[in-house]
Amino acid sequence: MRNHPIIVQKYGGVCLETPEKIRAVARSLADLHGRGYRVVAIVSAMGKTTDQLIQMAYQVSPSPNRRELDMLLTTGERISMSLMSMALSDLGVPAISFTGSQAGVMTDGSHSAARILDVRPMRVREELDRGRVVVLAGFQGVNPVTREITTLGRGGSDTTAVAMAAALKAERCEIIKEVDGICSADPRIVPNATPLRRVDFASLSEMCFWGAKVLHFRSVELAQSQDVRLVLKQWGGVKRSTLVMKEVAGMENGKVLAVNSMARIEHVEIDCVDLNDGFEKFAQHLKQNSLSWPQLLASQFTAGKTSMTVACDAEWLDALLRTLEHAKDLRKQGEASSSVSLTCFGGISSELPFRALQVLGEHGIVPDKYVLSPHSVSLFVAAEKREAAVKALHSLVEQG
Repeated sequence: MRNHPIIVQKYGGVCLETPEKIRAVARSLADLHGRGYRVVAIVSAMGKTTDQLIQMAYQVSPSPNRRELDMLLTTGERISMSLMSMALSDLGVPAISFTGSQAGVMTDGSHSAARILDVRPMRVREELDRGRVVVLAGFQGVNPVTREITTLGRGGSDTTAVAMAAALKAERCEIIKEVDGICSADPRIVPNATPLRRVDFASLSEMCFWGAKVLHFRSVELAQSQDVRLVLKQWGGVKRSTLVMKEVAGMENGKVLAVNSMARIEHVEIDCVDLNDGFEKFAQHLKQNSLSWPQLLASQFTAGKTSMTVACDAEWLDALLRTLEHAKDLRKQGEASSSVSLTCFGGISSELPFRALQVLGEHGIVPDKYVLSPHSVSLFVAAEKREAAVKALHSLVEQG
């Protein structure tokens, strides 16, 4: 099978939440294998397993050691990979499962939010050449210097899939979820959100950075830089998908594609002499408390204080706030807020921030800050106004 094309498929936790669903996915993988493809399946933890493991950790310890938390969380994907390999074997399909470290996923040493530095898939290639389906645990890797197991943060299985597809020179990487590809908004907030069948990498990266749950933004950046053919498919036999492309021909420049949001953003205030000093103190605080860097959305220095606007997993944000209770020069600033972002194809039009503020004003919503990037305008609103803001701004998507 050495010359047969490789397809990498990643299955999210909802697709794997019961033994019945695992068997159904195994049948789909067996069909792909039977059609002559070499198949690599990246699996997430079953259903809400990761959330349950995190809850368990905090029941045992109010501030769990980050290394041990990684050791705990990687068990979720190991359960999925083992069960999937068993299901494939029962179908008569030769299969083998590997952890991230066994698959050659090399990361930096940051626990809970490690970055992939290299992929050395020697064992994966050997087993594919033997005709086996290879099932890999997503979301995890190993630091080659310390030999410590690491996790890639929420959404890390997407990054595993793209990195593996790039290393194996796969024909394509398919991210399979129970939702209908990429939509113009979260359908749970905007029921009439429309699916996007084609989207360019730049726009998708921007959507995911500002809260679209369909993919992790790091996986989009990696797919673009490594020229990986990326497809998002809906699970369940529905022939629906979104193709991610370098360019989308025929789309109007400046068209509003989607509105996305982040439910929880925290603000940290730091006593300092300038912005550089503020960053130094924040970096030192993270290091002393074994916290990885968050997603930094904005920062500014005013009158001896730096304000940092950050987003991350709820578990990480909770851990940060606990450490701030005992910090000398750092403190929580105000209440948590939310962001609402409009992403445009080709670049935002110059009047879009004003139009967005007008629409929100008509619904009694007054943002306290906005951030511009080449493809998005993002507005920060009170957390309780988030869903109303998403619904209001979706009118700009509908208007085109």
